[in-house]
Amino acid sequence: MKNMLKDAVILLIITVIAGASLGFVYSITKEPIKEAEAKTKEKAYKEVFESAESFDDYSDFTNPEASDSLKWSTEGFDKVEIKEASLAKDKEGGVQGVILSVVTHEGFGGDIEFAMGIMNDGTLNGISILKISETPGLGMRANDVLKPQYQGKKVDSFLVTKTGLSSDNEIDAISGATITSKALTKAVNAGLYYFNNYIGGGLNEE
Repeated sequence: MKNMLKDAVILLIITVIAGASLGFVYSITKEPIKEAEAKTKEKAYKEVFESAESFDDYSDFTNPEASDSLKWSTEGFDKVEIKEASLAKDKEGGVQGVILSVVTHEGFGGDIEFAMGIMNDGTLNGISILKISETPGLGMRANDVLKPQYQGKKVDSFLVTKTGLSSDNEIDAISGATITSKALTKAVNAGLYYFNNYIGGGLNEE
């Protein structure tokens, strides 16, 4: 009985020390991680809106409302989430467009997160992939193969094809990575859907 009590006390002490150590490490690394994420996001925003001088939170945006608008749409966007929305502004503070931070839960290797910049007139400036863990040599080629195809297009939605491009709304799938191609394209379409139906011309009122 005494040995059992002794062992329990030792285990408790070890647990408390381990917990305190983890808390200490977290307190040290929390800020550097937060700063690194902010820099990554700013770089992505600048990539999809090179002409912008500043980026401000879009005051009319809330994550729950945006997610619900996709979940209850008839477009099959229930596995897509819009996490953030920011305004891209010029030197005078005029709104050039909006940047959406989007994540899809339908990637072959897990979630794919990216930023997409949409101009006031609905033109998609482009996307910048923030997180992706698809198959090396296949889905991981999204940056090289898919990303350039969205840039500078003004369409309501994109369609994935395996037969080459014949119109602006078509995206040529990555060979051997159709799931990745469809997941990313559907998420881009979700962003365009949200912009066209819930933001649109309201940007100029900001």
